[in-house]
Amino acid sequence: MLMNLWTLIFTIFLGAFMLIYFYQSLKKLKYFKIHGIPHKSPIPIFGNQTPVIFRKIYMGDLIEKLYNDNPKAKYFGLYDFMNPVIVLRDMELIKNVTVKNFETFPNHKIFFEESWEPLFSKNLFALQNEKWHNVRSLLSPAFTSSKMKIMFKLISECAVNFTEFLSNDKEAMKMIEMKGAFTRYTNDVIATSAFGISVDSMKNPNNEFYQMGKDATDPVKISMKFFLLRSFPFIMKLLNIKLVNSSVSQFFTEIIKSTIKARDNNSITRPDMLQLMMDSRGKDGNKIDLTPEEMTAQAFIFFLAGFDPVSTNMSFTAHELAVNPKIQSRLQEEIDEVLRATNGNPTYEAINEMEYLDAVLNETLRRHPIVPFLDRVCNKSFELPPTLPDAKPLTLESGMTVWIPVSAIHFNPDYYDEPEIFNPDRFLSNGNASSKAMTFLTFGIGPRQCIGNRFAILETKVVLFHLLARCNLKVCSKTSVPLKLSKKTFARNADDGFWVKIEKRKK
Repeated sequence: MLMNLWTLIFTIFLGAFMLIYFYQSLKKLKYFKIHGIPHKSPIPIFGNQTPVIFRKIYMGDLIEKLYNDNPKAKYFGLYDFMNPVIVLRDMELIKNVTVKNFETFPNHKIFFEESWEPLFSKNLFALQNEKWHNVRSLLSPAFTSSKMKIMFKLISECAVNFTEFLSNDKEAMKMIEMKGAFTRYTNDVIATSAFGISVDSMKNPNNEFYQMGKDATDPVKISMKFFLLRSFPFIMKLLNIKLVNSSVSQFFTEIIKSTIKARDNNSITRPDMLQLMMDSRGKDGNKIDLTPEEMTAQAFIFFLAGFDPVSTNMSFTAHELAVNPKIQSRLQEEIDEVLRATNGNPTYEAINEMEYLDAVLNETLRRHPIVPFLDRVCNKSFELPPTLPDAKPLTLESGMTVWIPVSAIHFNPDYYDEPEIFNPDRFLSNGNASSKAMTFLTFGIGPRQCIGNRFAILETKVVLFHLLARCNLKVCSKTSVPLKLSKKTFARNADDGFWVKIEKRKK
């Protein structure tokens, strides 16, 4: 009887809450109509996200469709659940928001509280305002060219081990899912370069470091949790669901603590991000002194970014090379030239100077940007120009969000000729595209640009160099042509995996 009473009370409470929530959403879903902003009619509660939520379309494709539906607008409206978001189309306006007026749009939209998600709330991506600036300044020296050159040896060792294993794997010669293979490589690179731990995930696939990484970065789980957290944080708290499981959080926290202790006790120094944070402790005039928990948060986000997004980009590259054998052969010719010039021992400078390898990687990043949009939050009133000639200016209020549609811009034929075609030539010196252009947004734009982009590019170039020096990538019976994008994940991913077969080169 008592149980039935509590069930009734809970049902009434939940029903009342949903009615209030529904009413509030209806009020918010009139914003663009009131202000005369082009938009697609939303559905209560879900806004324009309904087809994404029910896995009918990939998030990037949804934004691209809305982008193409408003070709003459400087910006248009999108309802992210019940929150109105301004999506910028005009490149000059994007530059104004992300660079010229950065002080008005300095932060990302954050959906979690520090007490609830400490590993996420304290990392560089989530930090805001002055705290972000101070931590960014502290960590930036870890990613300079001189530091990359020092870490090149560690990365190369991981790439050689990876290639050695893969080139002798009989199953890989039939077919192999490259995302699973590349995550083992990126795991080993991050483990040695950021945590000072040597693991060989190809020979020891069940090592705890790799298993924890897989659990922390599962794209489907993360996407589902992210959607819930953005719009229904109360449900996450009610059900005690966190983005990062407690076991994963504890594992990485203990690793950082033990590594700091070992380095302090044994006077060990390494050229990595953790060492920079340790060396900053107690320095006079230092703007920030990170706690062990804050150090863990920075190391953890570095691990997450390096583990999954980078391995996904490698997988897209492998797929494009397998289905474009002429491009693959041309890249291998460049690799062979470098091997001859360096007597089989490619240097940091030699790999960084490879023009066609750089072009192939940039074209992959353009063709397959991992995140569908960038976001910025307005922190004070800011007037946008009229979106159409006959419209009025729009004043953004503090707290409103703007999106920069990465994939839509990358596929705009005004910026990239025949954008659907994989064509590295566009990024060569005589091409019409540049990775420094405002329209190349894979690593972000302005002061909030990804701090680890140089590291991500280096570890990708190194593994592709060694892999293609010894192997050919071929299509197999499970290779998806054309590649179908997953509708289950927020980040760009393949629906059925990245399947190829490995073939040893004859020379």
